[in-house]
Amino acid sequence: MTDEKKISLRTAEEQVAKVCRRLALLHLSFARTLVEELGEERGKELVLKAVRNYGIRIGRAAKEKALASGLDNRPENYMEDLPEFGMHKGVAGVCKEGERRTIARGCVMGELWREIGEEALGRLYCYVDVAKFMGFNEHFKLIHTACMPDGDRECEFALRETSEEERQDFADPGKDWRYIDR
Repeated sequence: MTDEKKISLRTAEEQVAKVCRRLALLHLSFARTLVEELGEERGKELVLKAVRNYGIRIGRAAKEKALASGLDNRPENYMEDLPEFGMHKGVAGVCKEGERRTIARGCVMGELWREIGEEALGRLYCYVDVAKFMGFNEHFKLIHTACMPDGDRECEFALRETSEEERQDFADPGKDWRYIDR
């Protein structure tokens, strides 16, 4: 006899979305506290430092997983670490302007930040996408060509090579590396 409980995909999506909203609020709570305690500039600087660290940890774990599977850290070997359902209402690959892009519609986190008017602080979390990919392979970045907290209807991502300057600035904890996400 098994203890396996079966639930509908809809229920699973709702449960993942709950966790994503909680994560969005946790990020926002830490970010807001740092900004209120340390001022706008220093607070955001520390939020970005934490997001960079978080992203690097995710990227390094993905790299270790790829290497353990006998693969190298070429971009096509990045094993996605996000939930398959519930975090977005839909994800699709498209070809746009001559490059492959990924479109994520209905980001639960972006929608929450928009609802409560905290897009700017919420957006700092989104830099994790650049950081995780550079943690996986510093020669590539996953950038937002559109981002819901920036006012876009959906999030759109493109994989691009990094420059030597971007790699150096990302490696320097004292540098503002947000410009890499463009």
